Amino acid sequence: MSRPQDIDVRPITKEEIPDWIRALNTGFLRAPTVSKEEVADRSTYIVPERTRGAFDGNRCVATFRSFAQELTTVGGAAVPADAISNVTVTATHRRRGLLTRMMAQDLAAAKARGDVVATLIAAEHPIYGRYGFGPATHVAEWTIDVPRAGLDPRWADPEDGGRVDLVDGEDVRKIGPELHERLRRTQAGAVDRDERWWRVSTGALALDRVSWTEPFHAVYRGRRGEVEGLLTYTVDDHWGDAKQPLNTAKVKDLIAVSPAAERALWRYLCSVDWIKTVKTGHRAPDDLVPQFLPDPRAAAISTQADWLWVRILDVVRALEARTYTASGTLVLEVTDPDGLSAGRYRLDASPDGATCARTTDAAELTLDVGELAALWLGDESAVRLAALGRVAEARAGAATTADALLRTSRRPWCPDVF
Repeated sequence: MSRPQDIDVRPITKEEIPDWIRALNTGFLRAPTVSKEEVADRSTYIVPERTRGAFDGNRCVATFRSFAQELTTVGGAAVPADAISNVTVTATHRRRGLLTRMMAQDLAAAKARGDVVATLIAAEHPIYGRYGFGPATHVAEWTIDVPRAGLDPRWADPEDGGRVDLVDGEDVRKIGPELHERLRRTQAGAVDRDERWWRVSTGALALDRVSWTEPFHAVYRGRRGEVEGLLTYTVDDHWGDAKQPLNTAKVKDLIAVSPAAERALWRYLCSVDWIKTVKTGHRAPDDLVPQFLPDPRAAAISTQADWLWVRILDVVRALEARTYTASGTLVLEVTDPDGLSAGRYRLDASPDGATCARTTDAAELTLDVGELAALWLGDESAVRLAALGRVAEARAGAATTADALLRTSRRPWCPDVF
């Protein structure tokens, strides 16, 4: 067995991409074979200096990749983020500190680069808290029993004068990016999508490692003709023994910039003949979809979990970037396992803006940088965290002040996985 200090953790070279992919596939329990097509595709977006591997001799035994991202905070401002993905450690080399070394290298580089936060989607909950990450958004998925929903089985046009039309992938590549940008400017927790995302999601770029089913795309246009919503879904082919249709529609993506668009697209999907079940895909935990149905109980939650994890690298810029609906002052003592963001900070916030700076004032609320991340986008309650013993009040009522400043009326949501 190799000693941990004998394993080389470093950025990969372009020539090592195939071996890195083999380790990645092994870690995610996929076939470890590496095709020329996968190497060619991944080579188009892998940045070697931001792609790390752990090498035991000549064999890659752990993987880690980061890339530039923009994350929308409360109020619509976008902050630069270090998006982390493709994290694996081969089963033969676990518990040797390889992830800790790769993470430390990447976060130090992100801090030096000026990124405000780091982000990731955690496959397992216990892993990333020890690196200063906290769950900043959550998701829910509903399974809709369409016959029980109480909708008129006869499809009619949206009541607001808009219309729903089916389009193809080429149309989506034209209208989708601008629509998503409109959503991203208002949705805390949303991240940017590049051109490759749209090509992959519409089948223009085929991946040999992913099975592809051509989806349906429906667009909602308001009464003035402007695109306000886009729905992408697939449908299976399942019939009962008595020839009754039992098909399930699975939503791959639904983005909308108005409640009217959301309502129209959900009602359209629930009106399609032969569809008996709709799986909504990952939505915000306070999504409106159940309330669009005459019988909200027809939408049963099938998934509810943490989603986007955030690691704050620059407390001052993170707290100054977002907006606040209330006025107040709060002194935070932030602890940090890696020391990247540790310190005492005074936040002065109001609807007109906020300032944040290091201070020697007495701390009012003490919390780990991961707990600050959970509060930052407005999803978590400081009062709740205090009850769990995860934040400590030095001033009575400080957690209540934090909630008045930081919590939002709608929960943040990240529509994407990366």
